Amino acid sequence: MNRKTARKPLPPVSIPSPPATDADEPLTPAGRMFLQPELDTVIHCAIGVQNPLDVDAIKEIIRNSLLLKHPRFSSVLVRDEHGRERWRRTEVEIDRHVFAVDAAERRRRRAAAGDSDEGGCAERKVNDYIAGLSAGEPLRSDKPLWEIHLLTEERCAVLRIHHALGDGISLMSMLLADCRKSDNPDAIPTLPAAESGRRRRRRSWVATAAELVMMVVYSLVYCLEFTLRVLCVGDRRTGISGGAGTELWPRKLATAKFSIEDMKTVKSAVANATINDVLFGVIASGLSRYLDHRTPNALKEGQQITGMAMVNLRPQSGLQELSDMMKSNSAAKWGNRFGILVLPVFYHSHHSEEGSNSNPLDFVKRAKKMIDRKKKSLEAHFSYKLCNIVMSTLGPKFACKCNYDIICNTSFTISNVLGPKEEITIAGNPVTFLRVNTSSIPHALTMHMVSYAGRADMQILVAKDVIPDPEFLAKCFEDSLMEMKTAAEKAAAAAAS
Repeated sequence: MNRKTARKPLPPVSIPSPPATDADEPLTPAGRMFLQPELDTVIHCAIGVQNPLDVDAIKEIIRNSLLLKHPRFSSVLVRDEHGRERWRRTEVEIDRHVFAVDAAERRRRRAAAGDSDEGGCAERKVNDYIAGLSAGEPLRSDKPLWEIHLLTEERCAVLRIHHALGDGISLMSMLLADCRKSDNPDAIPTLPAAESGRRRRRRSWVATAAELVMMVVYSLVYCLEFTLRVLCVGDRRTGISGGAGTELWPRKLATAKFSIEDMKTVKSAVANATINDVLFGVIASGLSRYLDHRTPNALKEGQQITGMAMVNLRPQSGLQELSDMMKSNSAAKWGNRFGILVLPVFYHSHHSEEGSNSNPLDFVKRAKKMIDRKKKSLEAHFSYKLCNIVMSTLGPKFACKCNYDIICNTSFTISNVLGPKEEITIAGNPVTFLRVNTSSIPHALTMHMVSYAGRADMQILVAKDVIPDPEFLAKCFEDSLMEMKTAAEKAAAAAAS
């Protein structure tokens, strides 16, 4: 049976021999790559709210929002006579971008597909709807590349934004610019800075030279590894492996929920660790748990499973003010400013004698050691520059092929975007959750975590023919964090006594 679905990306609007104007803006190299049919990537941001959605009021709010003042959200994609893509300003018709989703029609479609809505909670219905969008029709290119779907029954808005418009940092900054703090309606949300596991201290010239040598060595090793991943080196097949064509398969979506305080408890038990170290430790432990269940005794102890992590390359880590990002001379520019790190995790069976006697915090310690080495290298900057060079010299098709190949040669995608620390409102309606994922790529497993008001939700998008039970995978991640928290509390109690 052919499991592929017909998903034909729509080409950009072709304007015959358009005259060159100063108003037209060229696409960035990353933007051109994300528009290629094989990587036609759409970001889906789910925003849950406390009160019912008023569709007409929402449309009026959008008309007066900062979103429409940003040129990327009021420009259509055009292609000139030389085949070069450009942004051209246009009038935005709100009714073509904002849709109220009919609950009865959704139930009818699910019944026709053989799925039942009975007993389904709001979260599952939202996830099922987004999963359908992820493998469904792309955004139309005869209008600006964004849409908002209003799930009135579930009190949730789903923003569909093409990745060519910007990355997660850009879009989170855009979203928060139109939000306000719940306890102070006149104040915009706090924009947290990314944490660092290192403490700055004065170093001798010997230590500085040693660090420089390590940077050179790690950069050479990891940049070579990255290049080999693009060309030929791939993971061994496991129960979560995707591959060429997997982006066209039907999807399922589940949510793993974490407490930031629990993650901080684990972080405090490992010297100089960060939340990202804890997250990657949870991923390593959770995947090992899941593979123990799906394919017991099929993997060798210590087998490598490689992921791709997206790294923000802006000079100021964390989120930026939208007004700063829109300045032409800003160092923290709007757009796609991220590099790729190839991050391995290693399978360690929880059922083996060695695994049962190990400390759950060992997963975090291994993750921290590996990530610290990656941070000392220039791999993320190398991947970003390499993509730009390939795009400029060999064109978007070849650059797309390189990115497609490295996805096929790895096993999963992971990203982590910092959200606001405090509870927020949008148009006066309290926000209950923020969640993000992207449309299908050749990975069978993609994970995107967003923190919000002391919580962190990780969306787990899977090819359901490869991973039929993403809810169980989510529980594996949640159980791994709780096991690590228990170990951290025991270690703290032992140290105190």
